[in-house]
Amino acid sequence: MFISSAFAQTAPAAAAEGAGVMGSLTGMLPLVLMFVVLYFVMIRPQMKRQKEHRAMIDALAKGDEVATAGGLLGKVTGLSDGFVQVEISPGVEVQMQRSAVTQVLPKGSVK
Repeated sequence: MFISSAFAQTAPAAAAEGAGVMGSLTGMLPLVLMFVVLYFVMIRPQMKRQKEHRAMIDALAKGDEVATAGGLLGKVTGLSDGFVQVEISPGVEVQMQRSAVTQVLPKGSVK
């Protein structure tokens, strides 16, 4: 009678050891899925926007009409490594960082 009870008690413990690895992987599955969703919903689109902004800044040329992060509209009159000179009014030029340019406007937008 005692022998059958002993086998009955050790059998579930042995099965639980094998299922322990699968149980931990199954427990981590929601965390992994949340990270994958976060990557495709937030991280990847942000990286794409940064890449497009970098390409726009690198393609700036004299005569382009731009809008800045501060809301200024003007025409690019000079370029250097990290800075751009923008004419915001006839005879009024400001120098700002290239990263402050948020948008290149179509020609003729700035009057």
